[in-house]
Amino acid sequence: MRIVRDYLYVEPEDRGASAAIGNFDGVHRGHQAVIDLARRAGGDAPLGVLTFEPHPREYFAPEAPPFRLMSSKARASRLAKLGVERLYELNFNAALAALTPEQFAARVIRDGLGLSHVVVGADFCFGQGRAGTVAHLKRFGAEMGFGVTVADLIEIDGGQVSSTAIREALTEGRPRDAAAQLGHWHRIEGMVIGGEQRGRELGFPTANMSIEGLHPPMHGVYAVLVDVLTGEHRGQYHGAASLGVRPMFGENRANLETYLFDFKGDLYGATLSVGLVEYLRPEMKFDGLDALVAQMEADCTEARRILGAP
Repeated sequence: MRIVRDYLYVEPEDRGASAAIGNFDGVHRGHQAVIDLARRAGGDAPLGVLTFEPHPREYFAPEAPPFRLMSSKARASRLAKLGVERLYELNFNAALAALTPEQFAARVIRDGLGLSHVVVGADFCFGQGRAGTVAHLKRFGAEMGFGVTVADLIEIDGGQVSSTAIREALTEGRPRDAAAQLGHWHRIEGMVIGGEQRGRELGFPTANMSIEGLHPPMHGVYAVLVDVLTGEHRGQYHGAASLGVRPMFGENRANLETYLFDFKGDLYGATLSVGLVEYLRPEMKFDGLDALVAQMEADCTEARRILGAP
């Protein structure tokens, strides 16, 4: 997959794609439907996705609490798995935000990227002040020579599939409900960083990852599926993970600590993708280390049962 970050500097081979447009946070089932429509509408054209970095919501409200379901790197990885060939990850800045809907259509879609066809969701808005609607986009497409398809919103159990609904499910400790909307397990992807090695001392060595900048799921212990994406231990594993602030040790910055079952090796510096499968219990403060270790053993036994691990 080729990544383009500036619509003013585009190689000839990166023009002419049939592209889905949106923020694609989580790449949920609604996003996947939009991408599938772009694939079908494009014929022989490359399959593209037009998105923005940082997320416009981050740009306009930088002090707001973290809300993203995935980092830009994780989003790109997921889009590549869906067969996207051109990722137009445009730098969202003051100049781009100031474009009127008509200027966005002309300068970005037609002149800059030369898109042959665009697909958007029915609630898509664009341009300065989110003033552009799908009706505007259809009119601009007819005038400027690119096709436009509007995708119906996807519903599950009477509710629309949305990043907001997924965040709510994760906040409430319902990862399976989030997965039903995502079409895949909610995953936290990142590099393994150094920790205090308390888990190792207790017989449960963990891979520590930051969740900075991401929407925090309910704190507690989860049964997880782990993909080690880089390094000598690449592969798929089962495990249990603790997400939170470690009240037993007085920590206050949330992170993710994952114990891989039956694993031996060094994961420092490797990139992991940790899929949350089931919420086991909330964070707890124990009377002593013996009680903590006993609970960790019980957590691992339950996670193994859920995941079907030996």
